[in-house]
Amino acid sequence: MPGFTDAQPLWTLAERRGMGRRRFLQLLVAGGATAVLAACGADPSGDDRSEHPGWFKNTDPFIRHADGKSLEARLELMDGLITPSSFFFVRNNSVSVDVAAGDWRLSIDGDGVTDPLGLSYDAIRRLPSRTLVSYLECAGNHRAMFDRVQGRAAEGTQWGTGGVGNGEWTGVALGDILELAGVRPDAVSVLLVGLDTGSPEEGFRRVIPVEKAMHPDTLLAYGLNGARLTRDHGYPVRALVPGWVGASNIKWLGRIVVSTEQLWTRNNTTSYVLIGDDYPPEGEALGQPVTTQTVKSALALPWPAELEAGSHRLHGYAHSPDGPIAKVEWREGSGRTWRPASITDPQVQYSWARFEFAWEARPGEHTIMTRATDAAGATQPHSVPFNQKGYLFNQPVPHPIRVS
Repeated sequence: MPGFTDAQPLWTLAERRGMGRRRFLQLLVAGGATAVLAACGADPSGDDRSEHPGWFKNTDPFIRHADGKSLEARLELMDGLITPSSFFFVRNNSVSVDVAAGDWRLSIDGDGVTDPLGLSYDAIRRLPSRTLVSYLECAGNHRAMFDRVQGRAAEGTQWGTGGVGNGEWTGVALGDILELAGVRPDAVSVLLVGLDTGSPEEGFRRVIPVEKAMHPDTLLAYGLNGARLTRDHGYPVRALVPGWVGASNIKWLGRIVVSTEQLWTRNNTTSYVLIGDDYPPEGEALGQPVTTQTVKSALALPWPAELEAGSHRLHGYAHSPDGPIAKVEWREGSGRTWRPASITDPQVQYSWARFEFAWEARPGEHTIMTRATDAAGATQPHSVPFNQKGYLFNQPVPHPIRVS
């Protein structure tokens, strides 16, 4: 598969896609590099689209939602701090697209820049790069919990807890690109437009304020986990806006429009907006546009889970847009006592935290809840006001577990 293994050893590729060393060696002995690549979800011929139209990656490790656009990760398949690309969730607004880097060009224009320009993939790769660790989460992650926990279903794909992943991203600071285009001091809005429909005039788009666009950690990313960004995750270039909902992290980026006025599109007026009695309208929106994520935690278990009786070391993940996780607590059933969990790995930059705790499982039906608190003191609330589209659910979730 030219260009795919040249950049890294075959074992590194397999490891980043979640393969154990023993399995790697078995495949290598049985069928060589071809067998390893196939098990990684890649076709050695170079066309690695799965048998499921809409995605290129192997969809077997995921919950495939009926909308045909969403691959929900199974947190129980993850153990380390970094999510392998093969296990990283996918949320599309149409289907994953195959954009040739040699033909791709990024345009930057609008009345908020003095020197509109176009940049090739190679030109962007020649600019100073940055690498950072950041979790990425769909705005609708945990949406199904409005129904499961509150008994009131929200609109949209019924994500459980797997619309999130934690990656090591490499790219160029968006602010550097805007400086090249001569961003004006009175610029207000930055509109990011994707090529998911094949056209920058029709692609998925999202507005972010110029202050967030100029933050040094807002990237135009071309790498994930030490390898080339994959097609399902926005190759050749995507936006990475740490701490902001996934919809702001535009994939297959094709155009950037900088404006001296506040811009409004479907995705900050009717979609990706908190709509409900507790959310008064803002600007041209039907409610409050969704921007940053919320502090959350989840167990790395199937829903519902089944375990054998005895001692277990359970783990999960917690994250916040406003800083590192300071503590994670857990409790069984409706008990009032929250017990401390251990945070097992150092958190860097915008990473999520991995936590774990010991649980003595007795036969029967159980629920376990977890609650995270970040370094700024924000914690998961007892309840979350309902919103029509089901965004930002983050109250503690009673995870059902059957023990036999």
